[in-house]
Amino acid sequence: MLSQQDNEKLTRVGLDTPIGEYFQRFWVPVLLSSELPAPDCPPVKLKFLGQQLVAFRDSGGRLGILDAYCPHRRANLYWGRNEENGLRCAYHGWKFDVDGNCVDMPNCPEGPVFSQKVKTRSYLAREAGGFIWIYAGPRERVPPLPDMGWLRVPDSHRYVAKVFIRCNWLQAMEGDIDSSHVSFLHSSVGSAFPANRVGSHAFFDRQPRYVVKDTSTGLRMAAQRKTEDDRFHWRVSHWLMPCFVMVASPVGTPHLFNARVPIDDHHTLFVRLMWHPERPLTESELYEYEHGGVFFPELIPGTFLPKENMENEYLISRAAQRSHSWTGIKSVPAQDWAVVEDQGGPLMDRSKERLCSTDLGIASVRRRLLNSLKQLANGDELAEPFDPAAYDLRPVDIVLPKDVELEEGAAEYVLPGAGGNGQGQASGQASRSEP
Repeated sequence: MLSQQDNEKLTRVGLDTPIGEYFQRFWVPVLLSSELPAPDCPPVKLKFLGQQLVAFRDSGGRLGILDAYCPHRRANLYWGRNEENGLRCAYHGWKFDVDGNCVDMPNCPEGPVFSQKVKTRSYLAREAGGFIWIYAGPRERVPPLPDMGWLRVPDSHRYVAKVFIRCNWLQAMEGDIDSSHVSFLHSSVGSAFPANRVGSHAFFDRQPRYVVKDTSTGLRMAAQRKTEDDRFHWRVSHWLMPCFVMVASPVGTPHLFNARVPIDDHHTLFVRLMWHPERPLTESELYEYEHGGVFFPELIPGTFLPKENMENEYLISRAAQRSHSWTGIKSVPAQDWAVVEDQGGPLMDRSKERLCSTDLGIASVRRRLLNSLKQLANGDELAEPFDPAAYDLRPVDIVLPKDVELEEGAAEYVLPGAGGNGQGQASGQASRSEP
């Protein structure tokens, strides 16, 4: 468990909070590229670290992310006109470029002089991998984008989505780094195993042993289970700073990537994608992602809100729960939301929890985060954002003979020629949990 003080440090996400300062050191995805499809298209509202923002693509195609409120009379720039290389406030016509400079004050006689003294807060924005990314930190230390494999493949090799969920970012992310829960929450009842990516091994042995190693940009978390034929089943996932998780995936299948970006203390942007490093996604895979409602939840039309939500009890079917589904909830993400959106509320009190050995991954991530916050509080900048090639890792779900070490048997899948200082490889001491 965490102390209440440490829990506050990790979950309160304003710009001036410890975790807010942490997130400002990294590039994070905040919008789909498709939300700003063309120059001078309508602007888009967004919220990051509790700040109301507006994003737009100007006449030259440049991306801008600004404080949502005009510095004149605090009208929301979202209602404004995106035209002639700037966003013009609908209230009095003040116009701002992508860098936040006021370039026109048509209602103001002293405009040509006064406008040079007016500037609204702007954030750096880049486009990659089907997303628009934001950087909100010090301009003198702008890191490169993390060099993850899914950012380099063609659009045909990935499927991207975003959903708004109603709980704190850490609350949502900790489910991604908990391999133990898949043996229960995402399982079936009776003799039939679920038709998902986990396979039957996670349900034969429900007491995984964890091996966790620090990497140069996060943690490698390997959950070891016994198989019916006396081998070891390994689920290897990567937690990458600040909030990325590469979830274990069977060899040869598309990889699953999740990001949990803090909107405010009680709301999170859930970024989710499937991608394959070597081939386009198949028609059947795309159909499942777009229409199946299992890996990617159905959304309320015209929104990024899930149809399965707390108000309708995630469309739970008690009949399905009795007959074949552990939860009776259809989509895998909604199964997670049912348990994380109300862990005593949207912002849980971790001082009341009781962890066990299968929570080693969660405890390790919290420790790494707290160490990073302490480093920033001491005035020392983080090195992780500046080692982009160390993000070039892949997850794997694999069965190996007991006498084959994980580093030997899974190296070609987990470390696909990654570069960087640590070459993406595990470093430091390993922590191990016992059954």
